[in-house]
Amino acid sequence: MNKTLLMIATGWLLVHTAYAQDPAATEDWSKKPVIVTPGCHVAPPSDALVLFRTGKDLANWTGSEGPAKWKTRCRSMTVNGTGDIMTREKFGSCQMHVEFRTPSKLSEEGGQGRGNSGVYIQCNYELQVLDSYENETYYNGQAGSVYKQSAPLVNASRKHGRWQVYDIIFHAPQFASDGTLIKPATITAFHNGVLIQDHFELKGTTVYAGYPKYEAHGDMPLLLQDHGNPVSYRNVWIRKL
Repeated sequence: MNKTLLMIATGWLLVHTAYAQDPAATEDWSKKPVIVTPGCHVAPPSDALVLFRTGKDLANWTGSEGPAKWKTRCRSMTVNGTGDIMTREKFGSCQMHVEFRTPSKLSEEGGQGRGNSGVYIQCNYELQVLDSYENETYYNGQAGSVYKQSAPLVNASRKHGRWQVYDIIFHAPQFASDGTLIKPATITAFHNGVLIQDHFELKGTTVYAGYPKYEAHGDMPLLLQDHGNPVSYRNVWIRKL
């Protein structure tokens, strides 16, 4: 048999053998996926923990030294100089949805002084909130950055005063019993539906000066930052992974 005929025969044998196998051998029936009803329009999915939606209820939040005191109005909560707020419940790996709006009235100060706030996952890892529409600053400090660690892949910011959306997938870091880091945290994030962080491995906790490093911890609250600018939030929900 010449080489061409041998190749044809071999190919036929491989295809015939594959079809001769039982297709059920590769079917997975071990764990049925839980049914989750997707939300319509801006509604959260059926298994989400809604952290803020009604516009008046801050029951899921607390301040650093007592009840959360942010201003609530028109189904939103707004930074008012009373300090950071954090969830009463603690979270590990999660999927998160956060809608925010930077002030429509521009301050005279640009850069980090315009619409500054932050989504601190586990109180330690900041996805920056900033008015980055026609507003220059250092790239790993603009909207959508993992602050001082990773600039966003693109700038997907809407104009100031318009509602914007972060959708975040966060996998918490893993530590050994002695506090040694086993596996770093990762974050994937979308800004207004556009991928801005693609499974980025965090280098440690967020710090303003110096270099990040890990400190062992367990589940921690979600924190929203009061940086002195009247940034508003709404429709905040989370799914534990």
